[in-house]
Amino acid sequence: MQNENKLLLAIVVLGAWTMFMWFWMYYTRIPAILKMKLKLDPKAARGEQMNSLPAQVRWKADNYNHLFEQPTLFYAVVLVLFLLRDSSDWAVYLAWSYVVIRILHSLVQAIINKIELRFSLFVLSSLSLIGLIVKSLFLIFK
Repeated sequence: MQNENKLLLAIVVLGAWTMFMWFWMYYTRIPAILKMKLKLDPKAARGEQMNSLPAQVRWKADNYNHLFEQPTLFYAVVLVLFLLRDSSDWAVYLAWSYVVIRILHSLVQAIINKIELRFSLFVLSSLSLIGLIVKSLFLIFK
């Protein structure tokens, strides 16, 4: 597979992972709502009712939401690299390290939610993202 495709595949894999987390979130949330006989009230304050769900159920939703925060910057920067025609081994390595670490972060948050481990993974993925951003800046200003 060419590096250009490997770079774009990183975007698609993280997008697919996000949709997997969407499925997992509802796979656990809907049975919990039914078990608790929770009456969904559109007038309740945002998040109030979902906060009454068990923590293990909320963790999946929290992670799903997190996948729409920093990863959106990842998508943009990887597309910038692709448009700048940089699909070097280094760019592919950084992109895939970001994706793999974010998937590990998701699994930690969704299963055990050990904050120290989550934070470590978040920092590592952020370093990969910073590398991608710096690489993009060098290409733009060279």
